[in-house]
Parts: sequence; C-alpha cells; structure tokens
Amino acid sequence: MSQKQKSPLSRLLAYAGNYKALTIIGLFLSAVAQVAGMVPFISVWLVVRDLISVAPNFGEAHDIIRYGWIAFASATGGILIYFFALMCTHLAAFRTASNIRKQGIAHLMKTSFGFFDSNGSGLLRNKLDNGASETETLLAHNLADISGTAAMFISTVVLMFVFDWKMGAACLLSVVISILMLCTMMGGKNAKLMLIYQGAQDEMAKAGTEYVRGIPVVKVFQQTVYSFRSFKESIEKYSKRAEEYTDGVCRLPQSVNLTVTEGVFIFLIPAALLIAPKALSGGTFAEFLTDFAFYAVFSAIISTALARIMFASSGTLLAKTALARIDTVMNAPVLPQSENPKVPNDNSIEFENVTFTYDGSESPALSNVSFKAQSGETIALVGESGGGKTTLASLIPRFWDVQGGEVKIGGVNVKEISQKVLMEKISFVFQNSRLFKTSIFENVRVARPNASREEVLLALKEAQCEDIIKNLPDGIDTVIGSKGTYLSGGEQQRIALARAILKDAPIVVLDEATAFADPENEELIHAALKRLTKGKTVVMIAHRLSTVVGADKILVLAGGKIIESGTHEELKNAGGTYAKMWADYNKAAEWKIENALSEF
Repeated sequence: MSQKQKSPLSRLLAYAGNYKALTIIGLFLSAVAQVAGMVPFISVWLVVRDLISVAPNFGEAHDIIRYGWIAFASATGGILIYFFALMCTHLAAFRTASNIRKQGIAHLMKTSFGFFDSNGSGLLRNKLDNGASETETLLAHNLADISGTAAMFISTVVLMFVFDWKMGAACLLSVVISILMLCTMMGGKNAKLMLIYQGAQDEMAKAGTEYVRGIPVVKVFQQTVYSFRSFKESIEKYSKRAEEYTDGVCRLPQSVNLTVTEGVFIFLIPAALLIAPKALSGGTFAEFLTDFAFYAVFSAIISTALARIMFASSGTLLAKTALARIDTVMNAPVLPQSENPKVPNDNSIEFENVTFTYDGSESPALSNVSFKAQSGETIALVGESGGGKTTLASLIPRFWDVQGGEVKIGGVNVKEISQKVLMEKISFVFQNSRLFKTSIFENVRVARPNASREEVLLALKEAQCEDIIKNLPDGIDTVIGSKGTYLSGGEQQRIALARAILKDAPIVVLDEATAFADPENEELIHAALKRLTKGKTVVMIAHRLSTVVGADKILVLAGGKIIESGTHEELKNAGGTYAKMWADYNKAAEWKIENALSEF
C-alpha cells in the first residue's frame, strides 16, 4: 500500500517504530479507564434506586455505603489507569515526533544543495518542526480520548436501552444531531477549506521569517512593515482564510452542536412526560422515577463523550494537515546516487557540453559550456551579472544536476562519485558565509570533526584570525552571538576560510570571497586565500578583476556561454569583452571624489 493510500493514523504509527506497541497499550488502558469512570454514575443511580424503594424509611437502605466505596475505588482506579495510559501514549508520541524530525533531516541531507535555494529555510522548518509537534496532540491525547470515548459511548448506549428505550432514544437524539454538525464542519468541501487555511498559515510563517531577516534594511532606510508587501499580504490572506473557516463554516454548526450536547436533559423531559402518565396508572411510578434518575445522571456522560469526540476529531483533522505539510519535506527530490560509485583519478575539473536550466525558467542558465582545469590550476570566472558564473561553480559540488552534458572531476562524472567522496574533494567559500551559534573552535572544527585543538589553532592562524581570537573574551572558546559577541562580515569570512583550510580539500570553489570585506579585512583574506589555494585546483568567481590577474585561465561568461577564455595578458591584448572590462575596472579604480564633484 502506498503512502497516499494509508490512513493518517497508520502513517503516524509507522514513524513510531518499536514504540507503536506503547500506543496500542495506551489506547487499551484508556478504554478501561473510561469504563471504570462510569461506575460512580451507576453507583449513584443504585443509591437513588435504593432510597426511592425504601422511602420514607431511608435507614433501611443498607447498601448505600457499599456503593459509595465501589464508586470511590472505581474512580481512583480509573484515574490511575488513565495516568498510565497517557504515559504510554505520550512516550510513543514524543518518540514519533522525534523520529519525524530525524527522518526529515536525514531526507533533506540527501537532497541537492540547490533545493534549499528555492525553498525557504523558515518554511521548511515550520513544516517539519511544527508539523511534528502537531502530531503529538493526536498521538498523546486525541487517540486515547477517542479510544476511551468509544468504549464509554458503547457502554452508555447499551445501558441507555436496558431500562427504557424511549428515554434512551431521547438522550441519544443529541448524538445524532451532534454528529451531523461535526460532519458539516469537517467533511466534504469544508475539509478543503481547512487545508487552504493551513496553507495560508504556512505562507505567513515563510513571509514572517523573510521579514525578520530584512529588519536591518528596514531600519537603515526607515521603512515600515508595508515596504514588505508579501508579509502584509500573507497576514491579510491568513486573516481572510481564518474568517472564512470560522465564521462561514463553523459558527452555525458549532452553535447547534454545543447547544444539543450541553442540553441533553432537554430531550429527556418530553420523553419523561409521555411515560409518566402510564407509570402513574400502572402503579410503577417509583420504578419510573428510578429510571428517570438513571437517565438524568447518564445524560451528563453523553455531553462529555460528544465533547471529547469533537476535540478528538479536530485533532485528527489537524494531524492530517500536519502530515500533508511533513510530506512536502519527505517528498523533496533526492539527489540520485550511483550504485557503483567511482573514485576520481586526480583533481582536474572538466565541463563537457554542459547545459543547465533552473526549474520554472524558460531559458538555460548555462548552454553548451565546455572547458577543462588541470589539477593545481586556477580558473577565474568573470562577466556580467546573471551570466552564469555562480551556476557554473555550483554544478561542481553538485548543487544541481545538469540536464545536458557532463561535469567531471578526475575524469569521472560527478553523478558517479559518492556524495561523501565528492564533499571530501571540494571546499567552497561563499561571499556571505554563515557561522553557527557556537564557539569559534566548534565553528572551524565542523569541517573536520576529528581535528585536534592544535590543528584548529593552526588553521585559524593560517586564515589570519589571530587578531580576532586575541580580542575575544574566551579566545577560540568564545560563543558567537552570546554576551554581545558578534563578528564583522570580513571576520566571519576569515573564520569560514579557516574551516576550508582545516578541511584541506584538493579542490576549492570561491564565490567572490572578498565581496563584503573592508580594505583591512580584504588584505588579510587575500593572505588566507593564498594559503588555502596553494597547490589546489581552484575555481573562483570574481568581480574585482585585480584578483584574477594571476589565474592560469580566465573564462568570460555572458548569457550562459563562455565567450572568451585565456590568460589575463592574452585577453587584455585581444581587445574583446575582457579588455573592455579591464579598462572600465582601471577607470573606476582611479575615480576620485574630487573628480566627480568637479563635474557638477
């Protein structure tokens, strides 16, 4: 049976693993506890029956105390059994939620890096983490309540028809009306409205995350929330969907539902009035009063049972929508791995007629690109924005798979190299490197978890980070982001370079590593890069042409194609696009404020 054909409950219990048995035990104990909880009501009725039968000589009702002890014992036992039932279901629920998160993260680890560029981290976290949390309510509470309520309801129905079917049918009339109202709210097209409402909530969470990330921009330009139109629109859309569901769908059915469930006694009165005259004429009025007392007491159980069914059904629906959101993570496309992986022969990089188009795009980002970088060579990628430089560099560590041609490392197609070997072969440093909220030491050692403290210190030294460490209160053990400890963009970049140096991979991909550095940091970063790239095969993206002068080969990209290639001197003398770019770069470098002011 496929995932789509399985019920939400079956799919959730599949995540529980060995803890599935605890859920079953918890459901059984919950049913026992609810049946035990009915005994005090029966005991009350027995007390009333005995008192009425001996009235007015109430002292002859000798079994009243015994009924009281039975009620006390069953109530206490029911509470203890229910406690153990919830303990079982909670343990299973927490393990299930934990497994969902673990399996979700494990699955995301198998997807391409490019998947995270097109799927916001805030949205993925909301879907996986919050979705897992919402399933806890169903497994820990709702299922136990459904099991217990089912046992209580069946027992109640049997008891209702034992003494007088007419009064029993009157009490159960509210059940029929309540079920109809619940089906109205949660069935048919209204179930789709709930999914639409949940989707609007997801969109708002995603837009909220992006807005928080953009707060610095808002402050700098003194803008308001309205400058983030998508966030405002997502809030309005969520508000509209919530109003549609609660006001348009739930208001009337829920009002009727609460009225009939809380007023079950109202249905009992007419039935009693119809039966009372016959009881008076037949001399069975005392028996009638006893039965009426029984139904009056048990009508409260019906209200409780229906309320639990309503909340349990709501939890089931939420679990279904939560599973749908979790599925978007679990169904993320997995980067295919070769069944017979090969090992690269060397550290060369080759593009052979590579064509790549992003999902949803009509034109290719790269078209028929071919070049080769020998082991130890440095290849520089330059050209206009949107020309395909970052895309080309991203295909080397297999952020995406190409649709045409081949990307090779050491003569082997990257698709045929295991992910582990590929990641060991390549280090990449981006222009906006991210650090974890942990110590400098752990931030660097993440590149090679078994590295010693001395090796981490050496990598930091070679990345020109000694001044950073010196100024931190706890040296390399200082936790970034705690106690007001923050690093500048250039300092973060040097820490990221220390990671790459520690990893010591033979291939290095650099995406404008000095883009956001100030002059002082830029000089230090260049020194760190010199150490990082020594003896390595390097592919670097650069906008500052001064950084590519010493490259073994420069590739000029435009419109997803290589339009020129050669050394700096060859391209400068060719008088083509690169020569113009070099002239413009030198002109910009010589530009001075006083020269610009003289033009006004």
